[in-house]
Amino acid sequence: MEPSRRIVVDDSPDPECTLLVYLREKLRLCGTKLGCAEGGCGACTVMVSKVDRKTGQLQHLAVNACLTPVCAMHGMAVTTVEGIGSTRTRLHPVQERIAKAHGSQCGFCTPGIVMSMYALLRSSPVPSMKELEPGIKGRKPIESREKSGSETFHTLVPKSAQLFEKVASDQAATDPIRRPQVHASAYKQVTGEAIYCDDIPRFSNELYLAFVYSTKAHAKIISIDPSDALQEEGVHRFFSADDLTDEQNEAGPVFHDEFVFVKDIVTTQGQIIGAIVADTQKIAQRAARKVKITYEELTPVIVTLEDAIAQESFYPGFPRSIVKGDVEKALADADVVVEGDCRMGGQEHFYLETQACLAFPKDTDEIEVISSTQHPTEIQLHVAKSLGIPAAKVVSRVKRLGGGFGGKESRAALVAIPVALAAYRLGRPVRCMLDRDEDMAISGTRHPFYFRYKVGVSADGKLVAGDFWAYNNAGHSMDLSFAVLERSMFHIQNAYKIPNLRVRGWVCRTNLPSNTAFRGFGGPQGMMAAETMMRHVARALKRDYVELVELNMYHEGDTTHYNQVIEGCNVRKCWQEVLQSSDFARRRELVDRFNQEHRWRKRGIHVVPTMFGIAFTVLHLNQSGALIHVYQDGTVLLTHGGTEMGQGLHTKMIQVAATALGIPFERIHISETATDKVPNTSATAASAGSDLNGAAVLNACNTIRERLEPFRKQYPNEDWNFWVSKAYFNRVSLSAAGFYATPDLGYDFGTNSGKAFNYYTYGAACSEVEIDCLTGDHQVLRTDIVMDLGSSINPAIDIGQIEGGFMQGYGLFTLEEMVYSPQGQVYSRGPGMYKLPGFADIPGEFNVSLLTGAPNPRAVYSSKAVGEPPLFLASSIFLAIRDAISAARSEEGLDAEFSLVSPATAARIRTACQDKFVERFTKHADNLKNVTPWNVMP
Repeated sequence: MEPSRRIVVDDSPDPECTLLVYLREKLRLCGTKLGCAEGGCGACTVMVSKVDRKTGQLQHLAVNACLTPVCAMHGMAVTTVEGIGSTRTRLHPVQERIAKAHGSQCGFCTPGIVMSMYALLRSSPVPSMKELEPGIKGRKPIESREKSGSETFHTLVPKSAQLFEKVASDQAATDPIRRPQVHASAYKQVTGEAIYCDDIPRFSNELYLAFVYSTKAHAKIISIDPSDALQEEGVHRFFSADDLTDEQNEAGPVFHDEFVFVKDIVTTQGQIIGAIVADTQKIAQRAARKVKITYEELTPVIVTLEDAIAQESFYPGFPRSIVKGDVEKALADADVVVEGDCRMGGQEHFYLETQACLAFPKDTDEIEVISSTQHPTEIQLHVAKSLGIPAAKVVSRVKRLGGGFGGKESRAALVAIPVALAAYRLGRPVRCMLDRDEDMAISGTRHPFYFRYKVGVSADGKLVAGDFWAYNNAGHSMDLSFAVLERSMFHIQNAYKIPNLRVRGWVCRTNLPSNTAFRGFGGPQGMMAAETMMRHVARALKRDYVELVELNMYHEGDTTHYNQVIEGCNVRKCWQEVLQSSDFARRRELVDRFNQEHRWRKRGIHVVPTMFGIAFTVLHLNQSGALIHVYQDGTVLLTHGGTEMGQGLHTKMIQVAATALGIPFERIHISETATDKVPNTSATAASAGSDLNGAAVLNACNTIRERLEPFRKQYPNEDWNFWVSKAYFNRVSLSAAGFYATPDLGYDFGTNSGKAFNYYTYGAACSEVEIDCLTGDHQVLRTDIVMDLGSSINPAIDIGQIEGGFMQGYGLFTLEEMVYSPQGQVYSRGPGMYKLPGFADIPGEFNVSLLTGAPNPRAVYSSKAVGEPPLFLASSIFLAIRDAISAARSEEGLDAEFSLVSPATAARIRTACQDKFVERFTKHADNLKNVTPWNVMP
């Protein structure tokens, strides 16, 4: 199982214990990760070797350790990621290739990918594409007899290109800025050595916490009886609202409308009622199920946006509005008025590492909290409030996250506060890591949205007026829903100038788990409304949407509906470049020809622009700090306010510091993010991590440079180590704090004035798809993307963010559908019920180019933010699918006007194609109007 190879003998193994639990808890081989516990994600993949009794040949199999009983391993060899390579010895070629080719981001599932590839290569040293696909997925190929009657899609041989600007010829070889530097933790990730929250070794006196959740969406709690649970051997304590004052029990990131433990009225299923603390996870979870809750059910139970709107279930203070110009007059004067709507579902974050926390007391009145959060300061403040101690006595730390995507910005407190409370009250370390089904059931999703629009257009196709209504499904508490709505309102026009525009927005209260931040933060939903509207206008005018896009796209110096002047407007450059690089015009003709020649297969090709505003829309969050220590050997320890969750933030910050100090990348180390190093940090969110923390790091580095400057001048022929030594012996401080606050920001909704965003990140994408009209399946044949990222700090990381963001957006718009019961229960609790994009879903040809010659003067080293902007470009796939459906409908003489709800799942694609087969079912739809559906769209 590791280089020393050991024989494991266990005389009394637990027959219920999985191989994964045994590896992690008994053998402390934590490179193998728990991602889903149902064999769907592959994070737990290991190689099992055995002798085939029929052939006598040695077989090597990639298996899911989360499903494999450890007793089934009798007489077999198990190889984990620790056993094939190490940073202290040497890496296996698979590990080395993934790291050097920038194949690891958050790194949580990377060991599983490594082991899938390793097992495949052990079985087939030169694998074919047919062998490669199931090998990399970690699953068996589908048998021919199980396939549908029509010919199914096959994985395309991948093809890709990544283009970016070369560094200047006179840039020093040791200067890492703007170079494709490998992720700072990549080698640790591919070897399983990277430590995540739940990998931290257990304390000898550690306890485990398990939650007791509400099972009703809207009910009064009559009684809570933990007596049976407390009689279980190994159970130490039951915590509930009775253990906190009303003030201590309040929770919520902005509005304290949630509870650490709910005690009177539950307003969603999965609300935390209490927590059991026990010796082990198994005991704690078993005991938690024995806590008896008696309810009195209440009405109404509101789940969907449609029901919330009909019942006017809105949060106070809404609608919010942004108004520019005289919308009513412009609509009255317009040559054509188009009205329509746009509906989008939510999206599960599915970070591979679920919410996790470890807390331990220090002295009698101090506590340290290690959690998988994007917002360490918020955890610090929440814990201090609930424990009734000063924030100065709470240290909140984060080493790295196994993904976040916004889902660990505010919702990490759900786990961290009770864990910290238990550790503080019991005086012992306490740990909790949610199982995947728990995480998906309670932590919320991206906000579902519903939009209506009424737009006025001139005869030549110019947009003259737009009136928009926006509704988001917040769930049972506000969380950050108000800010998500506001960003959707800021992005309601995407990249188009609409001189007279009004947008009104409502936050809807429903009985669902509270929805929260998610990459894009309302921006993709608002832009989807804009693009839906533009295509609707094009159909109404019988014009090519490409012409209308180009006619209405912003120019330099234009003003948005929130009265911000657009500077450095490169959206047209991205648009024109992607049209050219994708060979759009010629391929569009080929698509038309293909559709004429095929009845049951149709293709579509579509181009979409994006314009994403960069800044927190809440002014005070646009600040950050950094701390730098230079040691006597010349090495540097750096910390800053941002968390590393796979986006490469730490790597970029080391590059910034290395360039500023004039030393090699390898001389600088970032250990963690902690509130006792940099205080009062903002969440790592809003794509602003590099901008804010980079400028703070630069500020700290400049302080060090200024202190060393006298020694540089005095000894110009010496090196960094010499100058540092001289400074030390001359009693010059080699530690410095840095700070940065984004200048000139501040928007006022009341007056519709001020500057909402620091700048914009622009991009454009062209995607071609093929659909199977009989099954609703689809395949993305090719995608071309052009992004304006200024002068990229690290092109490899940024292109990885573009590719990853695009694929996450692809899931949002096509595959990922959250399923709920009409009573508000979350049915989608794992990858078996919730379909995520896989390796085989990556476009067959995937080309990404960074716009050249476009430095950004408003961010560190002329760079631009990258995390969120690329996600919306995946709407090009959704719209290409819609085009393909239109081609199928034309075969039946049907109109191009039809509703396609996002996500465009196989079922929605199939039914939208509307042929004689579908009619056999849809003609009876009227008979089902009074039938309660088994699931609803929130």
